[in-house]
Amino acid sequence: MTDRLVLVLGGTRSGKSRFGLARARQLAAAEPVVYLATARPGDPELDRRIEGHRRERPASWPTVQVGADLAAALRSVAPEVPILLDGLTLWMSTVVGDREPDLERVLDGPVAEALGAIRSRTGPVIVVSDEIGLGMVPMDPRARAFRDLLGITHQRLAAEADEVYFMVAGLPLTLVNR
Repeated sequence: MTDRLVLVLGGTRSGKSRFGLARARQLAAAEPVVYLATARPGDPELDRRIEGHRRERPASWPTVQVGADLAAALRSVAPEVPILLDGLTLWMSTVVGDREPDLERVLDGPVAEALGAIRSRTGPVIVVSDEIGLGMVPMDPRARAFRDLLGITHQRLAAEADEVYFMVAGLPLTLVNR
């Protein structure tokens, strides 16, 4: 069982990545943290965001590009080494791709595998993700299915997390702190 599972949720520019980074530093003490990156470069604006995140974390922290197999990325890091995963939403976008998400397939497959890989770790894992379920119901069925898939995944992570935070305007609201 992981030593500490921390889930940090929030909207765009809510401060969730900065908070996740700070929490990773606290839990790691002097140890380097492995940063699991899910954003893929490709457009100038996203490239600037990626570079900004890179500048904020210590250069000594190795970066692992996740791709579609989050469980494999988690297992590629020694079990005791702290991990900061930023962010779960972009990973889910990679898993789903351009098609309408098959909730059961994704939840029973990649999501369950990732949760199993997190459970098998002994070091802390900090997961940062976008809370996208607070707005109006999307008209597009793919968008609704994605929103539902991410919400269910958040519920599953939160059920096992030691700490859950919701970020608003740069301020953390503590939802769970066991």
